[in-house]
Amino acid sequence: MYYLWVFLIGGFICMLGQVLIIYTNITSARILVTFVIIGVLLQAFGIFDPISEFARAGINVPIIGFGASLAKGAISGVQSKGLLGAFTGGLEATAGGIVAAIFFAFVFSLIFKSKTKS
Repeated sequence: MYYLWVFLIGGFICMLGQVLIIYTNITSARILVTFVIIGVLLQAFGIFDPISEFARAGINVPIIGFGASLAKGAISGVQSKGLLGAFTGGLEATAGGIVAAIFFAFVFSLIFKSKTKS
């Protein structure tokens, strides 16, 4: 049953993004930024953790989870380092994911030939 809920919640988030792409003039980049901001707001208001306990990977894996991680890192950075922690805490919390994304993007750019969208 756990896997079903993860699949349904993660699928709903992805479906919402696809519906926005198909039926609106919003670009994919703006939709991604909107999802990150939703994650930040959910974390800032303390709503993300209860949802995450229920939905687990269904909400943590999509970009909403990245936004929540940024916010959680910034909040803990402010608590430990003061105002400077607001700028560095988010990057410290998500550094592993950012490095992995850059590394794998580089590896795949060496393997595959990129093409412009026609």
